[in-house]
Amino acid sequence: MSKPKKKLSVSYITVPSQIINSLSSSSLQSLLISTKKAPPPSPSPSSKKAKPFQYKLSSKSPKLWFSALFLVALLGMLRIGFLPLSSYPCATTPTASNHHHILDNQAISQARTEPRYNNNYTSVEPREEPEEEHSFWKQPDGMGYRGCLEWSRDYRRRSERIVKERRKYVMVVVAGGINQQRNQIVDAVIIARILEAVLVVPVFQVNVIWGDDSEFSDIFDLDHFKRVLANDVRVISSLPSTHIRTRPIVETLTSLHISAEWIRSRYLRRLQKVGVLLLRGLDSRLSKELPSDLQKLRCKVAFHALKFAPRILDLGNKLAERMQSKGPYIALHLRMEKDVWVRTGCLSGLSPEYDELISQERKRHPELLTAKSNITYHERMLAGLCPLNALEVARLLKALGAPNNARIYWAGGQPLGGKEALLPLTREFPHFYNKQDLALPGELEPFANKASFMASIDYIICERSDVFMPSHGGNMGHALQGQRAYAGHRKYITPNKRHMLPYFLNTSLPELEFNRIMRELHQDSLGQPELRTSKVGRDVTKYPIPDCMCNSSSRGYSLQRHTKELAL
Repeated sequence: MSKPKKKLSVSYITVPSQIINSLSSSSLQSLLISTKKAPPPSPSPSSKKAKPFQYKLSSKSPKLWFSALFLVALLGMLRIGFLPLSSYPCATTPTASNHHHILDNQAISQARTEPRYNNNYTSVEPREEPEEEHSFWKQPDGMGYRGCLEWSRDYRRRSERIVKERRKYVMVVVAGGINQQRNQIVDAVIIARILEAVLVVPVFQVNVIWGDDSEFSDIFDLDHFKRVLANDVRVISSLPSTHIRTRPIVETLTSLHISAEWIRSRYLRRLQKVGVLLLRGLDSRLSKELPSDLQKLRCKVAFHALKFAPRILDLGNKLAERMQSKGPYIALHLRMEKDVWVRTGCLSGLSPEYDELISQERKRHPELLTAKSNITYHERMLAGLCPLNALEVARLLKALGAPNNARIYWAGGQPLGGKEALLPLTREFPHFYNKQDLALPGELEPFANKASFMASIDYIICERSDVFMPSHGGNMGHALQGQRAYAGHRKYITPNKRHMLPYFLNTSLPELEFNRIMRELHQDSLGQPELRTSKVGRDVTKYPIPDCMCNSSSRGYSLQRHTKELAL
């Protein structure tokens, strides 16, 4: 008579839910249900490769029971990351609610050495992007150049005497738009230094075209201007009482390329006798080839002393930060206003009606034409003397790799043809803004009738952009070219109009070939270091190398050191 079988008692264990959840149902089934006999696994790290258990767990097999428990726990710990599955012990498994990116060593190294930056030099959230897009945002190689201003011993010795001057005064009236005025202010400081005289803060002539009656202190930080130049030229806000009734020497400059020697020979003796010199018409009159110390002083005025007034700077920075809030952005200076088409002798290409309007305006005011009058519009365009229109700007940006989702800030006046003139750009790049789009209600109201204020805000937002491109030359484009170079060569696209426009007219050229040609034509026009001395007559405030920049930290008066001293 066979003995009755004893009833097997089943043991239950408690396992953390995250371990159970980390195992698939097939894994649990292979561990607990399979009945084919197999040797128990060894409790070692290699057990994760062992075959599944082949016994039911019961009170008669405690060793197998503990082995199964150990294996379940081990696999669970591996899955939730308590033990390393790879060389990244803290790696996590992506889920629907937790999308973590696991980088390999090469990617981590690249992220540390080549982060994507916005204009404020803060990291932007990385994202996958095509090669052309990545290269578009890439900044040019500045070759280590930084601002360095080191004056000669003779310059420093003379400075000790000049800043104590109390007998000779130079007054200057500056005219034009804000960027023309900047250039004239720079030259005013240089002339005062040449004559070893005190500079009275330049007077802004009321702009007849825009009706702007702003003064120097409305646009620029006057205290900062005086402080930065304190060791070079003495600057005062107004003539002292001892000279108020003096009849000054009044001169309107008409000669071009005026040298330091010419200024001394013409004015120094009379100024010592009379005491006050009043100058007008400084615009582009002073020579671009001056002694080295005066070239450095030009850079110091342009890049250090001329700082915008606090309320302009605050608003400009706010709007720039709104552009930066979603990543890098392009700034365009679009020269598409009616007066620009008239003055350049060019046609906008909008329609025959607009072309006729421009032609009639030019016939009524032939004196407005600033380009050569003996060549046709077509010849003028092929010579690179015309601004790019919206369609040409859009095609060039696309060819150079600008992504369609790029954020674009555009500066400039109302274009001829209004918003319709901008359609070729806005269709390709829908994220298209100007200061009115970025400002909150009421923010621009205090500056509504002040063209100089508005232009200054444009300047700040363009200067802080990741990429800047003008559709034509001009004072603002030139000032920003020098400013971005001096700041370490921020990307600045100079449209190679003379060479690229024939390809724009070739309608049979495939798009891929057109894009390749555009990239090739502009590979050296992206803001790389360029020597001023490579071409005669270049302005040092546009090309600050080699006069005001050097590429060795052991040489010169570095920008970093100068900035620290100004802060003190």
